Amino acid sequence: MKTRYVNLNDVSNKKTFRDIRKWQKERRSKEKDLTENIPQCSNKRIKEIKENRSRTSYTWIGHSTFLLQLDGLNILTDPVWAKRMGFQKRLTEPGIPLEDLPEIDVVVISHGHYDHLDFPTLKKLKGNPYYFVPIGMKSLFIKKGYQNVREMSWWESFEYEGIRIHFVPAQHWTRRSLNDMNTSHWGGWIFQTTSKSFYFIGDTGYFSGFKEIAARFMIDIVFMPIGAYEPEWFMADSHISPEDSVKAFIELEAKQFVPMHYGAYRLADDTGPEALERLLREWKKCQLPKEQLKVLSIGETVM
Repeated sequence: MKTRYVNLNDVSNKKTFRDIRKWQKERRSKEKDLTENIPQCSNKRIKEIKENRSRTSYTWIGHSTFLLQLDGLNILTDPVWAKRMGFQKRLTEPGIPLEDLPEIDVVVISHGHYDHLDFPTLKKLKGNPYYFVPIGMKSLFIKKGYQNVREMSWWESFEYEGIRIHFVPAQHWTRRSLNDMNTSHWGGWIFQTTSKSFYFIGDTGYFSGFKEIAARFMIDIVFMPIGAYEPEWFMADSHISPEDSVKAFIELEAKQFVPMHYGAYRLADDTGPEALERLLREWKKCQLPKEQLKVLSIGETVM
């Protein structure tokens, strides 16, 4: 019998058929402007990125995909260059063409949903990456022909080429087929270098785990999801709202907030510009320093 993984405090994300029908009915009644999208960076640093093996940098490719360059390693988070997600066409192009990436050393996967794990993308990556995946997922990677795979449980850590990589809890769920509901786990990844720590949250609802993570780690930069929250009565257990993302940032006591998971795919009823507008409004309401919020254009690099 397969292991089924759960959230902290056994928070369930299960929805009934009636819930889904209610959401579908609500969606039909909403008019959303899908013509306004998150902009592409006007000054992409592709050549610098390809040549960089010494400077710390991060680049937002789009959705939950970042290229992190830490201590000489090229790291990708949840690499997805897919043009469609189910019936929905991608709203914004990836910030860097797949063929323009440098050789990748490490890939981390937060969970198995298709907008976070796309095997056609992985097949095209340059280099011979080492894959870090949640517990329960290694067998799928082996089946697909990948050998350099390390499976990790919550709170486990591993040192790779001088960087400490930690797998930490999130509040979510996963499924890739009819019969594999929650047969692998989900979570976030923390990268500790000699000088800074980077927290890639993955996909999550707001949960008590943020306080425990703050108690264990000092976070410099957090890559925080802000989209796919509407309608909140349906999504809140799995996707954090912009307002709760600010609350989580405060609890984490992190130094910088980089928003993600918005503007690429229409996974819920909110749009990318709506998510960003609500984030900016809440940031101002909480009177947080402007310099602590780093909103990136797609393809923008911080170096």
